[in-house]
Amino acid sequence: MESTSALLQGFAVVLQDGNLLWAFVGVVLGTVVGILPGIGPALTVALLLPVTFQLGPVGAFIMFAGVYAGAMYGGSTTSILMNTPGESGAIITAIDGHRMAQAGRASAALATAAVGSFVAGTLGIVGLTLAAPALAEIALRFGPAEYFALILVAFATVSSVLGASPLRGLGSLLLGLALGLVGIDLQTGQARYTFGIPNLLDGIDVVVVVIGLFAVGEVLLMAATPAAAATAARVRGWTWMTRADLRRSWKPWLRGACVGFPLGALPIGGAEIPTFLSYWMERRLSRHPEEFGRGAIEGVAGPEAANNASAAGVLVPLLTLGLPTSATAAIMLAAFQQHNLQPGPLLFASQPDLVWGLIASLYVGNVMLLVLNLPLAPVWARLLAIPRPLLSAGIVLFATVGTYSLNGSLFDVGLMYAIGLLGFAMRRLDVPVAPAVIGLILGPLAEQQLRRALAIAEGDVAVLFTRPLSGTLLLLAAAALLIPWLLRRNR
Repeated sequence: MESTSALLQGFAVVLQDGNLLWAFVGVVLGTVVGILPGIGPALTVALLLPVTFQLGPVGAFIMFAGVYAGAMYGGSTTSILMNTPGESGAIITAIDGHRMAQAGRASAALATAAVGSFVAGTLGIVGLTLAAPALAEIALRFGPAEYFALILVAFATVSSVLGASPLRGLGSLLLGLALGLVGIDLQTGQARYTFGIPNLLDGIDVVVVVIGLFAVGEVLLMAATPAAAATAARVRGWTWMTRADLRRSWKPWLRGACVGFPLGALPIGGAEIPTFLSYWMERRLSRHPEEFGRGAIEGVAGPEAANNASAAGVLVPLLTLGLPTSATAAIMLAAFQQHNLQPGPLLFASQPDLVWGLIASLYVGNVMLLVLNLPLAPVWARLLAIPRPLLSAGIVLFATVGTYSLNGSLFDVGLMYAIGLLGFAMRRLDVPVAPAVIGLILGPLAEQQLRRALAIAEGDVAVLFTRPLSGTLLLLAAAALLIPWLLRRNR
């Protein structure tokens, strides 16, 4: 009952004129960036961080939630029409979705993706509504040792899952941890890794790093590797799904939601694993396995459902524990810090309008996305005609202005471009950038919690292993690092 009354209060917040407008702006922007190849929700939220700093936390996070959900919707459009996923969670959709489009069934593929996203997204939001308060109550029992061990679990799982190899993911994480050490140590007052540069005494702004790694790095990669010409499939009018399509889609929608939400809540790297697992499961359960790879509608319905359910699952650990499990969640955590807020169990008590307004906005945004995506899919497809050089120039201009507006500092702009070159090099070497962002954000928090735990235990390191919960979490972190390595070695 408490969750129901809090959710109703959240609806009262989001249905205010200003917040409702920001929700609409967010879902439209999210859909557009999901459609445009090379731009995802993480990059978009990063670019919007400086702009929304003056907006206020409630309106800003309602818009961010709309961007995240909209990008999950929009990513399927290019996968189906052009065989070019606009977002990483839509990669698997291209296999059968584009084959359906080539066979003249683009409308049916887009429809099952839109309806499946709505159904699974709504179920995922219901799971978020029910699970978040319960998990927040459990999190209140965490002490400094448990929080430190929990952050190590996030480090281990993210670095081992993202990227071509765990070693590269770990290297990216260590880079983020090193960047997080720059500045004045708050406990000793000593400057660390500033190299005598006064601008670095306050540390490196997370927004500068995020914009550099994601926006500038992505633009440089697009300039260095021009995309091959692709032709969008024609959408001949708009035809609704047939009864046979509905009969074959509704079970994959539900199964995709059941796979996507719990896996999205785990620190395993976002929507890629749930979508691939859903596709594998649908192929095994289908009565028409021979159609997979040739235009099976289940191959679109299941992964798209898992994709959007995982988006709601990602918000569970972010809001209740302050732990990001994807690149977008890491940037949203940076947005919380920009507004002097720390996600976690106390946030539900100190900022109920913000938390429940954000959750309620997901319900409203889901309805908006269904209305937008069903009739406007052919219109969204025309955005694919934007020349890549114009798109890249717009991103660079927006990134430069946004970074300069943070502190009015040209040093920040130069640092952003330097980090952008680093992001470009990481992409060319197939080193994931998400662990670096997570390490930058969570590294100082891990250091703070470790110092608190050791201070309480009077310097006894054994406190990290003797407490049951922290010891269990440390074992999980070790398993997350060692098991993938052992599996690869056995292969």
